[in-house]
Amino acid sequence: MEKDLQQEPSTCLKVVLFGPESTGKTTLAKALAAHYEVPWVPEFMRQYAQKKFDSTQNSLEREDVLPIAKGQMTAENEAAKRTDSFLICDTNLLEIKVYSEYYFDGFCPPSLAKYAEANQYTLYLLASIDVPWEQDDLRDRPQDRLALFHTFEQELIAQKLPYEVISGAHDVRLKKACEILDKLL
Repeated sequence: MEKDLQQEPSTCLKVVLFGPESTGKTTLAKALAAHYEVPWVPEFMRQYAQKKFDSTQNSLEREDVLPIAKGQMTAENEAAKRTDSFLICDTNLLEIKVYSEYYFDGFCPPSLAKYAEANQYTLYLLASIDVPWEQDDLRDRPQDRLALFHTFEQELIAQKLPYEVISGAHDVRLKKACEILDKLL
């Protein structure tokens, strides 16, 4: 299982949409992928959780963390094979690590923590909480968005990872993200 969490070698730049739920990460990931005509990696955790919730299991458990991480990394590795320029990732293992620690009282599988820190990304776009909360059957803590935003930012700072905060309406976020990414290209 541990090797399933490792990034495969790739020549593309990888940009991660990062931050609390309901902050426009998926909307921005899709828009960036369309703008630059590059692949994007959907959030596997959302797909996994929806299947589990649809089967009448109303919550994720600790034993779900590694399968979610494996699914995310598999999707990323597959998408990276389809581009030489860059890849948009709608989350990564570091986000799964933060959520695991948040929801499970500090618990994070050691292999997830190891690869969340070892896998390399060019840039993180940290999504601000200044867009309206959109309720769905998976989102559950609108009152925690500010605290979670700070937790995500502290993780980036602690790991000394390159990041930019993206805020404003969706069109403003897209414009700012494109300005940032154009400098990378």
